[in-house]
Amino acid sequence: MSYQGRSSSGESAREEAFFLPGFCDIRLVFAVVMIAELLAIVLVLANSHNDPWSDLGLVSLFVQWIALASAAVLCLARPLLVRFGNTAAALVSYLLLLLVTAIITELAWRTGFSGGNPADGSDHAGFLFRNLGISAILSALVLRYLYVQHQWRRQIQAEAQARVEALQARIRPHFLFNSMNSIAALTRSDPERAERAVQDLSDLFRVTLRKASQPVTLDDEILLASSYLRMEALRLGERLRVEWDIDQLPRKRMVPSMILQPLLENAVYHGIEPSPAGGCIRVSGRAEGRRISIVIRNPRTQHSTASRRKGNRIALDNIRLRLQLAFGVQAGVSLCEVGEDFEATLYFPREKLR
Repeated sequence: MSYQGRSSSGESAREEAFFLPGFCDIRLVFAVVMIAELLAIVLVLANSHNDPWSDLGLVSLFVQWIALASAAVLCLARPLLVRFGNTAAALVSYLLLLLVTAIITELAWRTGFSGGNPADGSDHAGFLFRNLGISAILSALVLRYLYVQHQWRRQIQAEAQARVEALQARIRPHFLFNSMNSIAALTRSDPERAERAVQDLSDLFRVTLRKASQPVTLDDEILLASSYLRMEALRLGERLRVEWDIDQLPRKRMVPSMILQPLLENAVYHGIEPSPAGGCIRVSGRAEGRRISIVIRNPRTQHSTASRRKGNRIALDNIRLRLQLAFGVQAGVSLCEVGEDFEATLYFPREKLR
């Protein structure tokens, strides 16, 4: 069991470190088709001496054959290439792309698709080497681009993990003294509540021991947020009221860690604490169509309006970045003012994490 766990972890690490994307993805296939068509147009415009549009159909079909066949080969070979490492995988992928080009070029020549005469072979070598030369240059550029993009993405992920680790570490000094003082005060007067407070505090500190890049269930995020709010309620008392409307949320949905607690922290410190009368934080969640949204609403005071915009920025940028790394551009955070309240909305698709 332990060996299987290590094996699965090793495969996951190799997959994350591998630079080639999955060419079986329909969006990537569409991108390949579009790039191939643009290349066909450039080739026709560069080489045609008469009407370029008369040659566009044949050239487009030929280029699309090579592009789609190359994408299919890389799609099928990806599980094997992952085991090689990036350097060896790049070399093997490069040779595979040249091989696909050579095979399709040869088929096009023998079937007369190229416009040459297969019987005399007058321009056979020129046709073959010309296509291999174009393929060699473009394949090298594409593989280099994919590698650089992968390295950039890993750097962004590392920065996002560092930010969430900073948020995790910030819980420790922020809660330590106030929480312990509150628990000490409750030990004699309300032992049961003190025991619950100790459990909530341990849950919060357990987050600091968890790997920042590890996704969690939405249920775990909500439990963590609840623990945080209960600890703040020890300090603020009746000034802090919380209303939950999250019955429609898919609680087993995997999400990046620490996406709710920082927003609730901002709601407490910029919405509840500045007001002598306190206020109510409302947390509502919906799963409509292909989108999940979680709305956090809290009172807005004049004293906290200016500081809120600055105080929210770090947490919001971090959460937005990690949501988009996990779900793409379909996820994010939006802010708005609704009457006397301030509202932050998390939204992301129901699809799986990348």
